[in-house]
Amino acid sequence: MKAIAVMPGQQNSAHLEEIEKPQMQEGQLLVRVLETGVCGTDLEINHGDYGTAQSGYPFLVLGHENFGIVEEVSGNVSNWQKGDLIVCTVRRPCHEPDPNCQNGMSDMCLTGKYTERGIKELNGYMTEYYTESPEFAVKIPDLYRSFGVLLEPTTVAEKAISQAYKIQTRLNWQPKRAVVFGAGPIGLLATFLLRNQGLEVITAAHTPGGENNFKSQMVEKSGATYVSTQETPVEDFAKKYGQIDLIIEATGQSEIAFGAIGILGINGVLALTSVTGGHNSLALDTNLLNMQMVLRNQVIVGSVNANRSYFEEGVKHWGEFETKYPGLLAQAITRRLSMDDYNTALSKDREGIKTVIQISK
Repeated sequence: MKAIAVMPGQQNSAHLEEIEKPQMQEGQLLVRVLETGVCGTDLEINHGDYGTAQSGYPFLVLGHENFGIVEEVSGNVSNWQKGDLIVCTVRRPCHEPDPNCQNGMSDMCLTGKYTERGIKELNGYMTEYYTESPEFAVKIPDLYRSFGVLLEPTTVAEKAISQAYKIQTRLNWQPKRAVVFGAGPIGLLATFLLRNQGLEVITAAHTPGGENNFKSQMVEKSGATYVSTQETPVEDFAKKYGQIDLIIEATGQSEIAFGAIGILGINGVLALTSVTGGHNSLALDTNLLNMQMVLRNQVIVGSVNANRSYFEEGVKHWGEFETKYPGLLAQAITRRLSMDDYNTALSKDREGIKTVIQISK
């Protein structure tokens, strides 16, 4: 069967690889892949920035955003049947005595010895079939078939927002206003989730809004406000919008991430979801930021990956959001390509939102 693979550490090494169809073991599901999403992580791995091959393989099969259909069920597996739609989680627990990994929270692994589908020491989902344990599988209702591949990126936003609320159980926190930096897939999904919770949301990106900006139209259809940082600098946000309770950063730019601290309100939380590579020397008044964070009881939290609970919450919140804004989630998928067109898929689509590779129909 075909797979889209890279040679880890080699720049632009993506290629089609012939691999054997997996044999299902006891306690597993055999899944036929329908679609895989492409994100910045896939592009960075193809650029050679990181990525580690699975033991015994010279290549790494890409893909962690997945959506498939169950083809076969092991005899000792209950609650699954052929034809069920499925999304599987990305990270697998380490085999060390780690209390987080041992309790279903491999996203909080203490040892760093976890593995990740399509990223670190495990082949990914950009292939025709895979096998998996139901422990890492989430069932998707047929109603969400048109956007089921968005669940993994949804969980990134889901976790960041959930963690902010968990942290703030330390006080009587009733957030009213949130700012989302970035209008890519994570930024838009964060916008949708926050709107679903009834918050006033300002979604900010570099490009001016308007009828030629599909991302700004998506933001506004959800009832949020789109703002271009070209027209309203980040440092003016608090002056223009007032108290900002929560900021979700999804830009991949450290100057935005740390510049956001200055506009965070009293008792506010800044959640960072993007990873910034390379080096950058920012001119920050660290004394001022230190004083502000202490006097305003502020929190900065990093949020990476997501465990099964966030996948389940994502499906639940999809249902709520679809009721309020029917069809909006499906519109976030703006480019569908075949496996043979992997080079196009692994190139940036600056005008669109989410690129998806169709593996099978």
